[in-house]
Amino acid sequence: MTSVRGGWLRRSPAPPWALAALALLLAAVVLGRGTLPWWATAGAVIAPLAATAPLRAYPMMSVVICAATSLAAGLAIRDSVPVSSAALGAALFVISLLAGRRTPRPMPALAVFGVAAPLDVAYGLATGGGWGPGLLMLALVVALPWALGRILRQQDQLVVLSAEQARLQERARFARDMHDTLGHDLSLLALRAAALEMAPDLDQRHRAVATELRAGAGAATRRLAEIITVLREGTPAPLEPAGDRIEDLADRAKQAGMAVTVERTGDDLPADVDRAAYRIVQEALTNATKHAPGTPVRVRLSTTDGSTTVTVTNPLPPGRRGGAGSGSGLAGLAERVRLAGGTFTAGPYGQQFEVVAALPHPGTP
Repeated sequence: MTSVRGGWLRRSPAPPWALAALALLLAAVVLGRGTLPWWATAGAVIAPLAATAPLRAYPMMSVVICAATSLAAGLAIRDSVPVSSAALGAALFVISLLAGRRTPRPMPALAVFGVAAPLDVAYGLATGGGWGPGLLMLALVVALPWALGRILRQQDQLVVLSAEQARLQERARFARDMHDTLGHDLSLLALRAAALEMAPDLDQRHRAVATELRAGAGAATRRLAEIITVLREGTPAPLEPAGDRIEDLADRAKQAGMAVTVERTGDDLPADVDRAAYRIVQEALTNATKHAPGTPVRVRLSTTDGSTTVTVTNPLPPGRRGGAGSGSGLAGLAERVRLAGGTFTAGPYGQQFEVVAALPHPGTP
């Protein structure tokens, strides 16, 4: 016995709710057959069935059948709208809505409407009958629900695209964070191995081990870049962190409504120090947004004698002495600064919350 999941309901041209609605509406057409000739009743039953059959594979054929049926039903309407005609119109509404959701391109359907409307007017003028009911039926039970179906299709596509974009952004963020963190650690490992290799009091055997250690760190960095390339959907991952500047970070924070000022004194920072300073400022801005929203944030970078001091301050909110978060972000920054050979402090200082990191430059004794 075939289950519902893999049976005819899954392969049916319309969802179960639409099939149930069409069955009820066609039953109403049959019950109201006294107001129409038998051939008109038969056509009112057969036309929706014929429009439903190709709905999954050929939705444009369903649109054509619905348009022709609506015009024919409009010609049959005189002084009042019988129950059978109203039920037929509702059935055409449901089918046109589903056809709109499944139509990949709008132009063919618009061409059908553009041809059907003048034909109805021409037929009405040639026969001396009214052409208004046909146009009204075409607009209300075919064109309008088809347009609503198109809107629902676009909304579904937007949801899918938004989910895909969020997934790709998360992959890219994960890739960047992994590369920045592990790449920085591996770079420090290679740097220390190189310093050990150049030590004058090291014997030849240990010097060879240091050389192998430095080469292994470099190879691990390259393999990391290859892995991140896969995570970034084939986009090559740089061996150095992206060159985003602290000023760019502050500008984005300003655009989000924060009051941020950046002050720099001294020379340009080495790449590793600049990236560490970037992460410190980024985490400090995040903490200020969480725990002191609306307060101005001041960022100062001072470079003197081969070291850089990063200071980020913001006023404490009234009645609070510090952030109420888990502190995992600041703990991560403290570890990053420690690995770089610097010092890190964060906490309330007077009426302000202050983050201070001293970062020595590579090669500085």
